[in-house]
Amino acid sequence: MNFKVLFLCLFMGAIVWSCNEDTSEKPVVAAEETSFEYLVEQFADIQILRYQIPGFNELSLDQKKLVYYLSQAGLAGRDIMWDQNYRHNLQIRKALENVYQNYTGDKTSDNWQAFEIYLKRVWFSNGIHHHYSNDKLIPEFTPEYLTELLQETNTDLSGEPFEVIFNEQDAKKVNKKKGVDNVAASAINFYDPSITDKEVEDFYAKAYKGPEGKPVESGLNTKLVKKDGMLMEEVYRSGGLYGNAIDEIINWLELAKGVAENEQQANTLSLLIDYYKTGSLDTWDAYAISWVNSKEGDIDWINGFIEVYNDPKGYKGSYESIIQVKDFEMSKQMAVLSENAQWFEDMSPLMEEHKKKNVVGVSYKTVNVAAEAGDASPSTPIGVNLPNNNWIRQDHGSKSVSLGNIIDSYNNAGGSGRLNEFANDAEEIALEEKYGKIASKLLTALHEVVGHASGQLNEGIGQPKETLKNYASTMEEGRADLVGLYFLMDPKLQELGLTDNSEELGKTSYDRYIRNGLVTQLVRINLGDDIEEDHMVNRQWVSAWVFEKGKAENVIEKVERDGKTYYNINDYSRLRELFGELLRETQRIKSEGDFQAAQDLVEGYGVKVDQELHAEVLERNSVFTSSPYSGFVNPELVAEMNDSGEIISVSVEQAATFAEQMMDYSKNYSFLK
Repeated sequence: MNFKVLFLCLFMGAIVWSCNEDTSEKPVVAAEETSFEYLVEQFADIQILRYQIPGFNELSLDQKKLVYYLSQAGLAGRDIMWDQNYRHNLQIRKALENVYQNYTGDKTSDNWQAFEIYLKRVWFSNGIHHHYSNDKLIPEFTPEYLTELLQETNTDLSGEPFEVIFNEQDAKKVNKKKGVDNVAASAINFYDPSITDKEVEDFYAKAYKGPEGKPVESGLNTKLVKKDGMLMEEVYRSGGLYGNAIDEIINWLELAKGVAENEQQANTLSLLIDYYKTGSLDTWDAYAISWVNSKEGDIDWINGFIEVYNDPKGYKGSYESIIQVKDFEMSKQMAVLSENAQWFEDMSPLMEEHKKKNVVGVSYKTVNVAAEAGDASPSTPIGVNLPNNNWIRQDHGSKSVSLGNIIDSYNNAGGSGRLNEFANDAEEIALEEKYGKIASKLLTALHEVVGHASGQLNEGIGQPKETLKNYASTMEEGRADLVGLYFLMDPKLQELGLTDNSEELGKTSYDRYIRNGLVTQLVRINLGDDIEEDHMVNRQWVSAWVFEKGKAENVIEKVERDGKTYYNINDYSRLRELFGELLRETQRIKSEGDFQAAQDLVEGYGVKVDQELHAEVLERNSVFTSSPYSGFVNPELVAEMNDSGEIISVSVEQAATFAEQMMDYSKNYSFLK
């Protein structure tokens, strides 16, 4: 899972996660003195940042080659994500890029500026639907103007791919709303447009489940299609769907295997290659087991069809790639959480029957990203916990990583204006300025290392995607958040040397979570809209539930001052107890597969928005110029060859502009038609 959620929401605190999670406030700390240019540009609701790769120059040549080959493998699959997001995305992108490259007319007009911004938004979202809200992007130019551009550049885009840019068709990439056919109402390209929710459920009720007690992730790497009235899967593999791109991925993985740091790494890469060749989910599980046990070495990777947030039914994995270089100092400091994972499980407020008696192999490292692609780029998680298959996590453990250089880039591009606007008082601001950065890192760590590893299903209960259905992802993210929130005020963190004051750390964390969950994250949606993105939903249902349950004791007070709304926590200790009560209930819902309780919790607390408050928040936020969403250009890894074609060095350069990198990627990594 990924903390793209733990993806750093971009405002006063971070809490978003993966488990491409978007975990989700952006931490606000003072920018460090540096000559590095973090900000590339801003447009629409987006800012583009750069990140550095600390420690890269200290790697050996073979290690640099390994990073380079893995990064190339990741980029080779870039177009897969575009096609997964929507069936017309690649055709639309190629047409827009041809216009961008070849148009020689007036580039100072409002229409051309609108065209450029639309194209950049499409690049950022890997398609024509907003990366976070899932709503279709609305161009601020007319069909007539686009037609003129197409004609002047001899570009072909007609019929449905042209019309869908401007009409109401396929308005939502992913629609998980109650009361609609979630599959039919979603434009995501995991299912033929004619397939319904019930057909998907019926198909996977009979699909291959794997060995007893060791279920595979059915449907993870396939598209469900209808041919001659019959449903069947097209498998992502060499010789199958996306085969041309997958063959390129395989070629680069073969090169990576040749410079692996150790035998376990090489064997793991071999399994990944076999998986891409065959599409076998049993091989995917064998790979995941080998990968989670590949703990030696300084280089690691994520590559495959992994997160299921983009599937309204929770079966289909989106393509992503993240290449990682170990951050030695931070990993040493944070390993203490992994070493004490059983203590946290034993001391959690879960029912005894829902606690794991043996938390296996939870590892946590801070890493520095060297390259990202697919669902992880340009919008990236800040933390990742994998593998996602529950039985593998239980029997073999998991890897949790915090993307340290990504978090640092967010921090160095931040500012304190929104904190001063939305925090209730000077004490709240002072705590955030002192403990905000470590609170963000520790919530991410607890969420990933302890939260996602915590708890167990009752015997005979199906996987959450089967029992909790469209609520499975938001329930899991909320559950992991609650584990972190419960322990952030525990003296154990101070005893372990992770903070100098667990009480103030906890207060800071609770302030920022409630502030974000009830107020600041509302700047991410349009007035009148419900909250739909899973991580935003979970932050609201967690915050709204504890607010309501604590009303009689005035645990959290709604303050109205000078026409502005704030939330002030009066009793932090009682709030911690409420977080514990909600965690206990959330784990019960997961363990028992209680769909009705999940629906009541999410729909009752997480979806609907107070429209008067929303209008106020948008008005207060309008004075700030920084964008509510951030993403990144990748550093460019440049391989120098000798006359024999062998790599003799790999250097790091920074992309000059977002458009330059996107056009370069389309030129060099377009392997799908």
